[in-house]
Amino acid sequence: MKEQIILNITQEMLPYLDNAQLLQLQKVLERALWNVEITESEKTDAVPQMSNTELLTAFINAKKIEGCSEKTLKYYYSTISRMFSDTDKHITHITTEDLREYLAHYQETSTCSKGNIDNIRRILSSFFSWLEDENYILKSPVRRIHKIKSAKTVKETYTDEALERMRDNCKNLRDLAIIDMLASTGMRVGELVGLNIADVDFESRECIVFGKGSKERPVYFDARTKIHLKNYLESRTDDNPALFVSLLKPYSRLKVSGVEIRLRELGRKLGITKVHPHKFRRTLATRAIDKGMPIEQVQKLLGHSKIDTTMQYAMVDQNNVKLSHRKYIG
Repeated sequence: MKEQIILNITQEMLPYLDNAQLLQLQKVLERALWNVEITESEKTDAVPQMSNTELLTAFINAKKIEGCSEKTLKYYYSTISRMFSDTDKHITHITTEDLREYLAHYQETSTCSKGNIDNIRRILSSFFSWLEDENYILKSPVRRIHKIKSAKTVKETYTDEALERMRDNCKNLRDLAIIDMLASTGMRVGELVGLNIADVDFESRECIVFGKGSKERPVYFDARTKIHLKNYLESRTDDNPALFVSLLKPYSRLKVSGVEIRLRELGRKLGITKVHPHKFRRTLATRAIDKGMPIEQVQKLLGHSKIDTTMQYAMVDQNNVKLSHRKYIG
């Protein structure tokens, strides 16, 4: 009871005191109330405060202004809302132990990976850090919950043979151009379907894509992609400005799900496991680093804001490590 009163007082004083003063106030209250017995009386009208839902909406709006995609915003909203329903407390009363208990219970009941649990932790950390910055709470309860370690797995990339088999078995010019664009540029599938014909510069073999956070960046494609892309565009009879459209009328812009379905079907037909758009991106990053491309340039190519993200995509070939060891050390 005393802890809750102290918490309520410090929360009420947030707009008037800085962090050092608030911490000193907390210590003074703890000493003053050490031997005091407190009992709860009948509730009086409380000072109006923003509800959990209102604070979450404000957070989502802030992230929207920062440029987060609709998909990311929905993931943030659903993740934080799930935590609200499980803890059943107002934000200002949620403690570190509450969140640790929630994460442990969620992992136990959902049987998801440690990586997924750490994603939830990061989202909660972002939310509570924002609440702290906006002076809705004194200190984020996620601060003392550290990164959850998980086993690192080497994710698969496409072999040269697999890429050639996919190209050889495409039944139309569009799908062949899609595979070449993904393989040579390393762009995200969302960036691919968002491209317009006018975005492509065939002379310099490059195009401008809009990545995460609506950030523009140039990507580059090879000569083979140029030929296949031109052949596809010359075969079209529609006037849709989109670079890739459906095969049947009304020839609407191709969607992410459309690309994923076509690649999945092709992989199933050829017996190639885990064929999906993102694997092209990871393959490009891995090969670029294996061939000596500086990691900073790979980062720019993929449009990553942090180099750590690039390193997660680029799994260096172990055979190259062995050869380098023999060359420089052995």
